[in-house]
Amino acid sequence: MIEVNVDRNRNGDIVAFSMSGHAEAGPYGYDIVCAGASAVSFGAVNAVSALCDVELDVDMQNDGGYLRCALNDAIQGRRREDVQLLLEGMVVSLESIAEEYGEHINILDA
Repeated sequence: MIEVNVDRNRNGDIVAFSMSGHAEAGPYGYDIVCAGASAVSFGAVNAVSALCDVELDVDMQNDGGYLRCALNDAIQGRRREDVQLLLEGMVVSLESIAEEYGEHINILDA
C-alpha cells in the first residue's frame, strides 16, 4: 500500500509531504495506482519548480517506493501562495485516487 503523509503548519499550509510503499494494484509496469500517484506527485513537484521557480527539498530512493518533499520556510508572499495552491491540487488529486482505490493508497493529511 502507498502511504501518503501531508505535514501542515499551524496555519494549515503544507510544509512537507511524503509517499512510501507500493500500491501492488497490478504487475510491475502496469500498476495504475502507482502510476497515477507517481504522476500526480512528480507533476506537482515539477509544476512548483517550473511555474513558481521554487525548488523543493526532495529526498527519494532510486528503486522507487519513497519520496519526501519539504518547502523552505524562506519562501513567502505570492510565491508561497502559488506553491500552496499547486500542493493542495496534488492532495485533491491523490484523494481522488484514494476514493477509487482506497485498498492500495492511504492518505494522512494532518
